[in-house]
Amino acid sequence: MILNDRQITELAKDGLIQPFVPGLVRLTESQQPALSYGLSSFGYDLRLSAREFRIFRHLPGTVVDPKAFNPRNLERAPLQSDAHGRYFILPARSYGLGVAIEHLKLPDNITAICLGKSTYARCGIVANVTPAEAGWRGFLTLEFSNSSAADCRLYADEGIVQIVFLQGESCATSYSTRTGKYQGQRQRITLPRG
Repeated sequence: MILNDRQITELAKDGLIQPFVPGLVRLTESQQPALSYGLSSFGYDLRLSAREFRIFRHLPGTVVDPKAFNPRNLERAPLQSDAHGRYFILPARSYGLGVAIEHLKLPDNITAICLGKSTYARCGIVANVTPAEAGWRGFLTLEFSNSSAADCRLYADEGIVQIVFLQGESCATSYSTRTGKYQGQRQRITLPRG
């Protein structure tokens, strides 16, 4: 079953999402348009943290290896700002990593799937569909691909992906009980762990 806004709100009282915004926010504090974030009908729009964003770069003679990841393959993107807000630039035809502002704490009977927002999809940004398994907790590392031929802004502190919560019977072995390798991620980009 997909959880609706009422169910998500009830679970947020037990720490499902922190901080929890109980409705969609579409304006910044200075009343400028914002890419929406917060609770929606059947999901929650997570925000991109301004803490860091990293972009893959090619290092001649190296191959990206998920079992032996070289952090030098990622370079920091500077946080920029103007009248529209704070943002990172994801260059054309590149791939980058960010992290969510919100902390998630999933019970043993709920798994979540992270999906891209349509506003970014229309700009050529593809958010990698990633699961957060039952029992997982932490700050999601978010993955983005810019499939367009143009550089694109990714706005910090605004909506970046939607997370959908799926509820079922409690599982026999949750992510926390099997001590999953990405358990307890901090609000920093977590690199691949082999």
